[in-house]
Amino acid sequence: MDLDLARTFIEIIESGSFVKAAERLNITQSTVSSRVKELELLLGREVFVRSKAGVTLTGAGLRFQPHARTMLRAWQQARSDVGLPERFRTVISIGAQFSLWDRLLLDWLVGAARAMPDVAFRADMETSEELIRRLYEGTLDIGVMYAPQFRAGLAMRHLLTDELVLIATGEGEAGPGTPSYVFVDWGPEFRVSHDDAFGARNAPAIAFGLGALGLRYIRQAGGSGYFPLRSVAPMAERGELRIVGEAPHFHRPAYAVYRTADAGETLLAALDSLTAEAAKAAA
Repeated sequence: MDLDLARTFIEIIESGSFVKAAERLNITQSTVSSRVKELELLLGREVFVRSKAGVTLTGAGLRFQPHARTMLRAWQQARSDVGLPERFRTVISIGAQFSLWDRLLLDWLVGAARAMPDVAFRADMETSEELIRRLYEGTLDIGVMYAPQFRAGLAMRHLLTDELVLIATGEGEAGPGTPSYVFVDWGPEFRVSHDDAFGARNAPAIAFGLGALGLRYIRQAGGSGYFPLRSVAPMAERGELRIVGEAPHFHRPAYAVYRTADAGETLLAALDSLTAEAAKAAA
């Protein structure tokens, strides 16, 4: 399939109309229309429903969307990889959830780049769902995430288990049910454990889906919330916040996930060094 067809399809989705897609791609609207017709002929299905309000995806269009994005991502990655200097013999693409980059993946990447000078690295931050999808697509070599669901063709290595502790600023009451409590969503397993421990409480006034933002908010505005011990221990030692020792602790295991079919010598060496770095971070 011509990549221009997939690119035009995605631009229409993101812009919401054929006219805006033409402007973004710097082509005529008739060219956009002809590309969509060609795409629909190739697929044997209509992908858009046209109306005065704009365009919406058909069922076939919805199913084709992730494949179109995969094709474009794979092509961009191929161009990037082919363009590397000759001194690089291979590329390792690694992605992780945001909170796992802090005090783990960044330190590992610095050491890995030095220890493997003939390997290029591509690093991304994604949700666990996106990491799994990219592993299946083959556009990601290693995905580092919390509690992944087992899938055929994928292997997992346990890296560390984060201990989530309640931290607070000041000496007042802290935790769920207090006015300044900040809820950070560490995933479905955490939500279940949190509800089991604290039961039904008033919904917090502030909630974050990203731990780093929640911690920055608490340090600036004050309050309390749950965070990985490895991230907040240095701050507690400096007296910037306190760990509420009597509050329940929760545990969140993290894994490196990879495709068994791609587990060559270089990838396994990278996984070994990542496992060693995780052991240092957990110590």
